[in-house]
Amino acid sequence: MFKGNWRTWLRAQFTQQGIPRFFFIFSSFTSPKYPKPIPKPPPSDYCHLNYYYYFVTMATVMQKIKDIEDEMARTQKNKATAHHLGLLKAKLAKLRRELLTPSSKGGGGAGAGEGFDVTKSGDARVGLVGFPSVGKSTLLNKLTGTFSEVASYEFTTLTCIPGVIMYRGAKIQLLDLPGIIEGAKDGKGRGRQVISTARTCNCILIVLDAIKPITHKRLIEKELEGFGIRLNKEPPNLTFRKKDKGGINFTSTVTNTHLDLDTVKAICSEYRIHNADITLRYDATADDLIDVIEGSRIYMPCIYVVNKIDQITLEELEILDKLPHYCPISAHLEWNLDGLLDKIWEYLNLTRIYTKPKGMNPDYEDPVILSSKRRTVEDFCTRIHKDMLKQFKYALVWGSSVKHKPQRVGKDHELEDEDVVQIIKKV
Repeated sequence: MFKGNWRTWLRAQFTQQGIPRFFFIFSSFTSPKYPKPIPKPPPSDYCHLNYYYYFVTMATVMQKIKDIEDEMARTQKNKATAHHLGLLKAKLAKLRRELLTPSSKGGGGAGAGEGFDVTKSGDARVGLVGFPSVGKSTLLNKLTGTFSEVASYEFTTLTCIPGVIMYRGAKIQLLDLPGIIEGAKDGKGRGRQVISTARTCNCILIVLDAIKPITHKRLIEKELEGFGIRLNKEPPNLTFRKKDKGGINFTSTVTNTHLDLDTVKAICSEYRIHNADITLRYDATADDLIDVIEGSRIYMPCIYVVNKIDQITLEELEILDKLPHYCPISAHLEWNLDGLLDKIWEYLNLTRIYTKPKGMNPDYEDPVILSSKRRTVEDFCTRIHKDMLKQFKYALVWGSSVKHKPQRVGKDHELEDEDVVQIIKKV
């Protein structure tokens, strides 16, 4: 048990953690830069600073993030300010990473945004993300038959509800996530848990209210972007490689309008990188370079599901139908749910491969589902059983991926959707 004045105890504990003494103003525990007061002191028998370190660290980081965002909003965007804005973006990315994965000193509740404990099953995972009361639970009920409570008040769903869609022979896991609010990326309203689970999905469905879709769309995109999720984007086509010496070597195969050598050096210096080779193959921005340096970004497809279209006019519906990545539906009246399933299948880009035992007809009822990025014969064998490659001799393939039917191929051959494969093993 600690003996003495609690202010002395708190100051001594924070000094041990490396926080400067001038941070504390013991008369009122507030300052112009940190206006929020530090919570009440711990009990006299509480001699650990986990919670208090976490609280003050998070408050400080969030205040720094707000200051940088305000400065970026005040700064005009032109060639003269590109260097300064690039430096601010790099600082902002570092602070957000610190906010999402705080130091282990915090202990207790200081862990990064851990998702809901839902076992991943099926061939793909799709998450429903949106504000409260936009119809996510109703959509889950209609598509999967799983019960998720529906009510007229907000925040009806308080945890993650999984369901399974059987579509074209594939098992697609659909997750009904709790509604998020503005500031979710900073931890408000279980936002970190929701977005952390969304990072594990293969595709995201952002469910919007047809009455105010654009407003909600921009807010949700901002929250997901702040958590390192890039929607409907490809990874930047640039090469970044650290080296031991030689300084920053910046080359480009195209004309650059956003990045120059000084901006690249400023961004790298913020990450304490002084020796690296950077090659651009397209007109990249400072955000693209920061994403590559961070290395924790996730690029995934996204569908904007505009629900409750029965409450808008036909002219408004025609405008929404022309927008990219949109799918208008009415979950309550079951309008266009088949069109939504077709779009989910298109965005998941899965490949169905049928097996053919020797001397038997192909099994069209239970296909092997592969990702479009990993669909070689080797991936097919690994998906069936990890020991199959040891006995693999060659494969016979029928389908659009070969010229002859059947054609003998090796394990590096790339398969196409609805190919039929027969594996020949070693004797």
